[in-house]
Amino acid sequence: MNFVVISPNYPESYWMFCRGLKENGATVLAIVDTPYNQLKDELKQYCDEIYVVHSFQDYDAMVRAVGYFTFKYGKIDWIESNNEAWLTLDARLRDDFNVKTGFSLERIEELQSKSQMKKYYKEADVPVADYKVPNTLKDAIEFADKVGYPLVMKPDHGVGASMTYKIMNQQQLESVYMQTKDHVMILEQFIDGDVFTLDGICDEHGDIQYLNSLEYVGNCMDSVLYQQSIGCYTQFEIDDECRDIVQRTIHAFKIKNRFFHCEFFRLNHNVQGLGEKGRIFGLEVNFRPPGGFCPDLMNYAGELDVYRLWAEVILKQSASYSKLRRFSAGFVGRRNSIKYQYSTKQIQAMFNEELIEILYLPEAIAAAMGDVAIVAKFTSPVRRDEFFKTALLRKDCL
Repeated sequence: MNFVVISPNYPESYWMFCRGLKENGATVLAIVDTPYNQLKDELKQYCDEIYVVHSFQDYDAMVRAVGYFTFKYGKIDWIESNNEAWLTLDARLRDDFNVKTGFSLERIEELQSKSQMKKYYKEADVPVADYKVPNTLKDAIEFADKVGYPLVMKPDHGVGASMTYKIMNQQQLESVYMQTKDHVMILEQFIDGDVFTLDGICDEHGDIQYLNSLEYVGNCMDSVLYQQSIGCYTQFEIDDECRDIVQRTIHAFKIKNRFFHCEFFRLNHNVQGLGEKGRIFGLEVNFRPPGGFCPDLMNYAGELDVYRLWAEVILKQSASYSKLRRFSAGFVGRRNSIKYQYSTKQIQAMFNEELIEILYLPEAIAAAMGDVAIVAKFTSPVRRDEFFKTALLRKDCL
């Protein structure tokens, strides 16, 4: 089994995917864009060979790399990065090397379109916010007149909260439309709800073999746009309704043999035309693990190793873990620009028994997740809620 892994050196923890593959019998062939002598020893240990390219953007160099592996090791069985930035690259290489174990380029481009996602949610019988991909300003205004304000406008293809706008009136709509008219944007009805995720690993039939749920404290859009604090935590339990909704979603999207990261809204109150408080709406589906260090939160919450589990599911179609011991693991992302009531050291002292680590995040991640992340694990929701309240308390809120 020849498995080409793209960019297993970033995020840093992704070398553990190579470890999982190697332990489950694959020949692990890595392509990196970092000099060999700067790679972690652990990555080198679990790769049969590593090919260095100057840039993943140089497609000819990527073809040469996979061509070299094909010449030396035989037909390639898998090409995967588990990284949103390279999903299109993965698919293009699969097409060119006749690799059938993942999405084709045509399929991934369709599935990464937020407007196209709506029809698959509907196939799964999961409600979605009303939307429009406006071709003209008139289209946008007519949609706003139909559903009312506020609205959300964002790129139809895009990740995270960059170029995302909350629009409160027609004047803002006209301004945002003119700023973004050179891009394909989707305009959506704003839903006042809490965002949560259902993330996991599915097998070759699309059946979920592992499932986790993340609840957000704050939201990614406000974190990026307004540089606010953010946090999230894993749920102690996932109810049957959520399990059913996400399994229907995975089958509708025809996701197989991969990680998934599905985002949903839960209504905060009754809304005429949308439903009662607690009704769940589909937001978007991503075909990779949740970002940043969220896979590590999964590990802390279930006392398992999702990097190994992923490899075991896709290579052996099994998930050999016993019933999970469920904790709630989470992080608070704090901003250097915000004055907090308690310092990081004080938080560390107050929650010493729960604290796992304190991370000072690089700029690429800090934009969405904060400059300093405090990671902890909890055995009770009461203590968890106390942690988030304390760690996010600002001096100007007293």
